[in-house]
Amino acid sequence: MIAGAGRTWQLVGSDGRPHGSTHPGMLGGNRRGRIYGRLDCPAALRALARGGYLANRVFFLDEATAIAAGYRPCKVCLLRWRKRSAARHSVTAAGLGLRMPLLGRSRIGLFLIRP
Repeated sequence: MIAGAGRTWQLVGSDGRPHGSTHPGMLGGNRRGRIYGRLDCPAALRALARGGYLANRVFFLDEATAIAAGYRPCKVCLLRWRKRSAARHSVTAAGLGLRMPLLGRSRIGLFLIRP
Protein backbone atom coordinates (compact mmCIF):
# COMPACT_ATOMS: atom_id res chain seq x y z
CA MET A 1 0.00 0.00 0.00
CA ILE A 2 1.30 3.47 -0.88
CA ALA A 3 1.67 5.88 2.07
CA GLY A 4 -0.28 8.69 0.44
CA ALA A 5 -3.00 6.63 -1.27
CA GLY A 6 -6.26 8.49 -0.78
CA ARG A 7 -4.90 10.82 1.93
CA THR A 8 -3.77 14.41 1.89
CA TRP A 9 -1.40 16.01 4.39
CA GLN A 10 -1.06 19.72 5.05
CA LEU A 11 2.62 20.65 4.64
CA VAL A 12 4.43 23.98 4.58
CA GLY A 13 6.22 24.62 1.30
CA SER A 14 9.49 26.45 0.66
CA ASP A 15 7.48 29.66 0.23
CA GLY A 16 6.20 29.35 3.83
CA ARG A 17 2.61 28.71 2.75
CA PRO A 18 0.59 25.56 3.47
CA HIS A 19 0.13 23.07 0.63
CA GLY A 20 -1.66 19.76 0.32
CA SER A 21 0.58 16.76 -0.28
CA THR A 22 0.08 13.07 -0.94
CA HIS A 23 3.20 12.38 1.18
CA PRO A 24 3.32 12.84 4.98
CA GLY A 25 5.75 15.34 6.47
CA MET A 26 9.08 14.00 7.71
CA LEU A 27 9.75 16.94 10.04
CA GLY A 28 7.54 18.90 12.41
CA GLY A 29 7.80 22.49 13.47
CA ASN A 30 6.40 25.43 15.38
CA ARG A 31 4.99 28.27 13.29
CA ARG A 32 5.36 30.87 16.05
CA GLY A 33 8.94 29.96 17.00
CA ARG A 34 9.99 29.22 13.39
CA ILE A 35 11.69 26.01 14.58
CA TYR A 36 11.68 22.60 12.89
CA GLY A 37 12.79 19.20 14.11
CA ARG A 38 12.25 15.47 14.10
CA LEU A 39 8.79 14.11 14.76
CA ASP A 40 10.13 12.15 17.74
CA CYS A 41 11.90 15.16 19.31
CA PRO A 42 11.72 14.90 23.11
CA ALA A 43 11.27 18.67 23.56
CA ALA A 44 8.40 18.85 21.05
CA LEU A 45 6.71 15.79 22.54
CA ARG A 46 6.90 17.35 26.03
CA ALA A 47 5.44 20.64 24.76
CA LEU A 48 2.61 18.82 22.98
CA ALA A 49 1.87 16.72 26.09
CA ARG A 50 1.54 19.93 28.13
CA GLY A 51 -0.96 21.21 25.57
CA GLY A 52 1.69 23.48 24.11
CA TYR A 53 1.89 24.61 20.54
CA LEU A 54 -0.61 22.24 18.95
CA ALA A 55 -2.35 25.14 17.18
CA ASN A 56 1.03 26.30 15.78
CA ARG A 57 2.23 22.85 14.66
CA VAL A 58 3.41 22.63 11.04
CA PHE A 59 4.98 19.84 8.98
CA PHE A 60 7.65 19.77 6.28
CA LEU A 61 8.49 17.23 3.61
CA ASP A 62 12.24 17.61 4.15
CA GLU A 63 14.93 19.73 5.78
CA ALA A 64 15.65 21.82 2.67
CA THR A 65 12.01 22.93 2.52
CA ALA A 66 12.00 23.91 6.21
CA ILE A 67 15.16 25.99 5.78
CA ALA A 68 13.84 27.65 2.60
CA ALA A 69 10.64 28.57 4.48
CA GLY A 70 12.77 30.41 7.07
CA TYR A 71 12.76 27.88 9.92
CA ARG A 72 15.79 26.98 12.03
CA PRO A 73 16.70 23.54 13.38
CA CYS A 74 15.71 22.43 16.87
CA LYS A 75 18.74 22.41 19.15
CA VAL A 76 17.45 19.44 21.13
CA CYS A 77 17.00 16.84 18.39
CA LEU A 78 18.60 17.90 15.11
CA LEU A 79 21.89 19.32 16.33
CA ARG A 80 22.49 16.29 18.56
CA TRP A 81 21.70 14.03 15.61
CA ARG A 82 24.09 15.95 13.33
CA LYS A 83 26.92 15.71 15.85
CA ARG A 84 26.48 11.95 16.10
CA SER A 85 26.36 11.70 12.31
CA ALA A 86 29.50 13.83 11.89
CA ALA A 87 31.34 11.75 14.46
CA ARG A 88 30.77 8.66 12.33
CA HIS A 89 32.25 10.27 9.22
CA SER A 90 35.55 11.96 8.48
CA VAL A 91 35.48 15.71 8.24
CA THR A 92 37.61 17.45 5.62
CA ALA A 93 38.96 20.89 6.49
CA ALA A 94 37.69 23.33 3.84
CA GLY A 95 40.26 24.09 1.16
CA LEU A 96 43.24 22.75 3.13
CA GLY A 97 43.26 19.15 1.98
CA LEU A 98 43.46 18.08 5.63
CA ARG A 99 41.37 15.32 7.04
CA MET A 100 40.32 14.93 10.65
CA PRO A 101 38.81 11.55 11.46
CA LEU A 102 36.54 11.90 14.47
CA LEU A 103 35.63 9.23 16.96
CA GLY A 104 32.97 10.45 19.33
CA ARG A 105 34.22 13.84 20.47
CA SER A 106 37.96 13.18 20.36
CA ARG A 107 40.16 14.09 17.40
CA ILE A 108 42.43 11.27 16.35
CA GLY A 109 44.78 13.21 14.10
CA LEU A 110 45.42 15.14 10.90
CA PHE A 111 46.95 13.93 7.69
CA LEU A 112 47.26 15.26 4.16
CA ILE A 113 44.95 13.85 1.50
CA ARG A 114 46.86 13.39 -1.73
CA PRO A 115 44.90 13.64 -4.99
